[in-house]
Amino acid sequence: MGAVVYPGGVAFRVWAPFASGVCVAGSFNGWSASAAPLTAEGNGTWSTDVPGAAAGDQYKFVITNPALPAPLWKNDPYARSLTSSVGNGIVVDPSYAWSSVGYSTPSWNEMIVYELHVGSFRFDAARGRRGNFDTVISKLDYLADLGVNVVQVMAADEFAGDVSWGYNPAFIFAVEESYGGPNGFRRLVDAAHRRGIAVVFDVVYNHFGPDDLDLWKFDGWSPNGRPEEGGIYFYNDWRRQTPWGDTRPDYGRGEVRQYIRDNALVWLEQRYCDGLRWDATGWIRNVGGSNTDAGADIPDGWSLMQWINSEVRARQPWKLMIAEDMQDNEWITKDVGAGGAGFGSQWGAGFVHTVRDVLVGADAGRDMRALRAVLEQRFNGNAFQRVVYTESHDEVAESAHQVRVPELIWPGRADSFCSQKRSTLGAALVFSAPGIPMLFMGQEFLEWGAWSDARELDWSKADRFSGIRDLYRDLIRLRRNWYDTTRGLRGHQVNVHHENDGDKVIAFHRWDRGGPRDDVVVVLNFANRAYDVYRVGLPRGGWWRVRFNSDSRHYSAVFTDHDSFDCQARSGGADGLPFSGEIGLGPYSAVILSQDD
Repeated sequence: MGAVVYPGGVAFRVWAPFASGVCVAGSFNGWSASAAPLTAEGNGTWSTDVPGAAAGDQYKFVITNPALPAPLWKNDPYARSLTSSVGNGIVVDPSYAWSSVGYSTPSWNEMIVYELHVGSFRFDAARGRRGNFDTVISKLDYLADLGVNVVQVMAADEFAGDVSWGYNPAFIFAVEESYGGPNGFRRLVDAAHRRGIAVVFDVVYNHFGPDDLDLWKFDGWSPNGRPEEGGIYFYNDWRRQTPWGDTRPDYGRGEVRQYIRDNALVWLEQRYCDGLRWDATGWIRNVGGSNTDAGADIPDGWSLMQWINSEVRARQPWKLMIAEDMQDNEWITKDVGAGGAGFGSQWGAGFVHTVRDVLVGADAGRDMRALRAVLEQRFNGNAFQRVVYTESHDEVAESAHQVRVPELIWPGRADSFCSQKRSTLGAALVFSAPGIPMLFMGQEFLEWGAWSDARELDWSKADRFSGIRDLYRDLIRLRRNWYDTTRGLRGHQVNVHHENDGDKVIAFHRWDRGGPRDDVVVVLNFANRAYDVYRVGLPRGGWWRVRFNSDSRHYSAVFTDHDSFDCQARSGGADGLPFSGEIGLGPYSAVILSQDD
C-alpha cells in the first residue's frame, strides 16, 4: 500500500471502497487531477504504476465520490513522509545504509529506559530551531555515559503543527518533518545502536488526530452523512469516543486492522526500532479505558493487540513490546495463548503513584506498608513485566498541571535539602526495585518545575547539579551490575524483610541466584533522622560492603555525608533472616550493600 519505488517509477495503491474514481496527482505530472488514474482491484483498493515518478516527488490522491460535488484531494494514509501535516505526501526511498552492524537489543532485566521528547530535549541553537533527531544524536554520548541503554522516543508521527507532545498523530506512517523526517529518524536509530542504545518508539493507536486528519471521511463516505461520523477508518457509533477526540479507529474492519499492523511492522522492520511503547492501551480495549466496565469492552481492540504482538514475537522475538495501560492489569502482559494481550511489559501505575505519595508530605505520613506492597507487586510472577518510575511525561506536564518530583516536594524550593534528598531517595528505590527502571529526561540533573513541549530542558543544571547526575550514574551502574558485585538487582527475587513504619525505614533483599556478588540488601530511610547505628537482617554471614550511600557529599554540598560503613554479619539474625548487621544511615538516605567473594 502507499507509494512503492521500483526501478524507473513508483507504484501507488490506496484503499477507498466508496470512491467511483481515484487518480494520483503530483510533481511528476504537473499536479494533473486526471493524468494518472488508478484501476479498481474489485476489493475497494485502487492501484497504478507511474513511470518516471521517483523518490522525492510530492503527491496526493484525487478521490471522486458521486455523492460529493467536487473531488477530494487527500494525502496517502501510508505516506512515509509529508511536507507538513497540511502539505503533500513525499515518495520515500526505503533504502538506507545502516552502519550499526551487530547490535543486540538488551534483555528485559538489563534495560535502563530514558524517556525523551525530541522537540524539547535539546534545541538546535545554531539554527535557532527547536529540537530534532540530530540534536538528540548530539547528546547520545552523554546518555551512554550515564548508563542508559534504551531511549524511549515520545510519539513523533507527523502531527498537526510543529509543537506537540506527539499524541495527536495525523499520519502514523509519516515521521514528523520538523524533527527531520524518516531519514532523520533512521540516523537517530543508527547512531543510538552504534553506542549500544536501543530505541523504543511511542505509537498511538487509541485515536488518530483529531486535527489535520485526512483519514476523516477519506473517500467521502460515512454511514449517515453526519459530521461526527468519520467514515471508513473509524467507528461511526458511540465507540468512536475517546478523551482526545472522537476518532477511535475501527478495530473490527479488516483494512483498518491491517493498516495498524503494517504500521507497527514498518517501525520495527524498516526503521529498525527495537520496540514499541503503545500509548493508552486501556482505550484500545475499552471505550472508557476501564478494567471493570465490561459493557464498554472492545473485543476487536483486544484481538488487534494480540494479533500484532503474536506476529512480532514470531518474526522478531527480541523486540520490546510495552503497554501503557495504567490499570495494573496483568492480562496485558499475559501470553496470547493464555488469553492475554501478549505485551512483554507495561508501565506500573501503582508504583509511580504510591512512591510519589510517599516522597511528598510530612515524615509521619509516609506509608511503609504501601511501599512494601509496590515492591512485592509483579504481573504473572515476572518482575520485569512492570516498568517502574517516579517521573514520565504524564506526571510532570505543565499542560496537565503537574510538576516534577523536586518541585512537588517543596514548591519554589526544588533545589532545597528536602527536595534533593527525597527525590534522589526515590531514584534509589526505582533503580533497586524489581522491574524495569525508567527516568524522564532531565530527571538525572534535578530538572524542576513542569515540563513543556515548547521549552528546552535546562541543560545548565547538568553542570550545576553534576553530583546528582553522578548519583544517577552510580545507581545505574549498580543496576546493570557494572562492577560484578550487584547481580541480584537484575534478578526477579525480592524479600521485603524490614518494615519499620514508626521510624520510616524499609529494607529489602534482592537476588538472582544468591551468594556473594549476587545478594544485595537495600536500606531506605524516609525520615529526616540519621542513625549512627541501625540494625537490619542480612541473608548471609561475613562482610557486607557499602556499594552506594546516597548521603555522600560527592553528590551534593547540601547532603550530610553521614558515615555508612561496611559491616560484618553476626549470627542471631533479625527480620526473619539468619544474620544481622549494623550500618550508618543518613537522613532521607539509601544504602546499598553486597558481598565480595
